[in-house]
Amino acid sequence: MPDILSVGIDIGTSTTQLVFSRITMENTVGFFAVPKVSIVDKQVVYKSKVHLTPLTTPVLIDGEAIREIVAEEFRLAGYTPADVDTGAVIITGESARKENAAAVLEKLSGFAGEFVVSTAGPDLESIIAGKGSGAFQYSMDDHCTAANLDIGGGTTNIVVFDDGEVVGKGCLDIGGRLVRLKRDLEVERVSPSAARIAEAVGVTLEPGRRTSLPDLEKVTDKMADLLAQAMGCKPQEPLLRQVQTPGSSWLDLAGKEVRHLCFSGGVADCIGTRLEEPVPYGDIGALLGRSVANGLLARKIPGIQSKETIRATVVGAGTYTTSISGSTIAYARELLPLKNVPALKLSDREQADCFAGEGAFLEEKLRWFLEQSGAERLVLALPGKNDPGYQELKALTACLAGALDRALPAGAPVLVVLEQDIAKALGMLLEAVLRGRRRVVCIDGIKVEQGDYVDLGKPVLDGLVVPVVVKTLLFG
Repeated sequence: MPDILSVGIDIGTSTTQLVFSRITMENTVGFFAVPKVSIVDKQVVYKSKVHLTPLTTPVLIDGEAIREIVAEEFRLAGYTPADVDTGAVIITGESARKENAAAVLEKLSGFAGEFVVSTAGPDLESIIAGKGSGAFQYSMDDHCTAANLDIGGGTTNIVVFDDGEVVGKGCLDIGGRLVRLKRDLEVERVSPSAARIAEAVGVTLEPGRRTSLPDLEKVTDKMADLLAQAMGCKPQEPLLRQVQTPGSSWLDLAGKEVRHLCFSGGVADCIGTRLEEPVPYGDIGALLGRSVANGLLARKIPGIQSKETIRATVVGAGTYTTSISGSTIAYARELLPLKNVPALKLSDREQADCFAGEGAFLEEKLRWFLEQSGAERLVLALPGKNDPGYQELKALTACLAGALDRALPAGAPVLVVLEQDIAKALGMLLEAVLRGRRRVVCIDGIKVEQGDYVDLGKPVLDGLVVPVVVKTLLFG
């Protein structure tokens, strides 16, 4: 089976970048079994330079300028749009607005046949960065609690993984470009968050006025101190709440002690690096990196080497792993095919609560996911359960049907994917409870992870099975 070329684009508040990857895929089962195509190797073949994100207003992306950047990087990489098999775009930070996603999709549609375009809110951006940095994999491999702090230009996205499961997430308005400076240390711009932090340490930062290195260091030292507070290294002060990013969750460690710490984002490259210039990028990023390296957080929690720093949220590809559903399934034929539906996966514990009829949390989680991803529909992915009893299935159905019916926009279908073979029974019960208010697709035999995108194809073999393409976001 030939390799495929994929391209990923990360458009953030401050920077935009591209990565080209060569993906090797193989049929990983024998010739006498149902084919299952899997990724067996990924090689990054080109990384673009880091571009400043072009904007028409402080929050709206210049779609035409983005297109010019992409076209030039294609040329420098030595590829044409015809060479690309798949692609993905992740829009993060203040750039993550619905109108931005639409503009980017329109301008970039000619560069790949099937771009996945996702706007990531602050919580999802935290999870994406944590996967890209390697903290997610480390927590699974070492069966431990590991956190990732993605310190970028405008925000610090924080996620805590416990053995691969997200147990905490949040975002703070702490970043390297919140104060922008000229070479003589004249202040060009100060964000509201940076102004609050400066005031708290008795420093005045005003556009048009010169500041000093000692004053800037007081500000970045306080930023590093607030990050230490967020991670439970010392008591929290009210200022921490004041710099919480709008729309993000409040980081709750849920009693977990973070054993290992990982840093990503542009500021991560400045942590532990000797500074030849204090403000090499015309902002406080380098100073903030030094403050974090010398601060309480780095002293209290052992660090792990991140696989990626500034490129942690770059999507290497929307790559394709094709599977065939189980044969005992339920679906509304007229709905299929469906493409690029984001997946929300329940943990084993969350699923157990639903089987027990305790799914009060689910509606809130569904609404959060829809808001964070900017989507109007989703695939709800569950591990499933071997041979559940009828009463358990009824309890699960009531939880899923009620929460999905209340959370989904009008007309959106109920889409459920399970690993275990219970889709036929669950699907029929969902149809009965919903009574035609929503069309239902419930299939099994498919493994989906949080953040994947799912394509559901037209039924094959006289409608016996549904081909499924799971597009896994590969990071950097």
